[in-house]
Amino acid sequence: MATFAASGEYNEMNDVRERAMNRALELAETAAMAGDTPVGAVVVDSRGEVVGEGFNRRDAAKDPFAHAEVEAVRQAAAKLGTWNLAECTLVVTLEPCPMCAGAAVMSHVGRIVFGAWDEKMGACGSVWDIPRDPHVGFMPEVIGGVDESRCVALLREFFSSKR
Repeated sequence: MATFAASGEYNEMNDVRERAMNRALELAETAAMAGDTPVGAVVVDSRGEVVGEGFNRRDAAKDPFAHAEVEAVRQAAAKLGTWNLAECTLVVTLEPCPMCAGAAVMSHVGRIVFGAWDEKMGACGSVWDIPRDPHVGFMPEVIGGVDESRCVALLREFFSSKR
């Protein structure tokens, strides 16, 4: 499985990560326009092709499970015809919550890449660290803080408009 290079070093996977995060940010903006918390997610396969995408739709769908990550993972599994996404990367604008981190682990996503850290509900290293808990069995690689300033700015803008 390919890995992302160190920050600042160019290679094909950095380009894939940048394109995936750009798409996730577009999806997050879609969520914001619909009144939902602006979180977007994409799943890319080992070739860097988007195989699943989603954005928060909890309020719009009146569904507590309609988080961006769950939507993207479900779509990827359906497209690939398997629940096992070990060769895939989940790219999301906000650190996954416990439910979404658990969904990533249960679907065996090989890598989780996220932008903004979530100091209240983050479950990939800030508050909890579900993907790296030795009791869960499958441990995806986790890379946080990717395009963090852009992801944080989108969240701040959304919540400041709500106050």
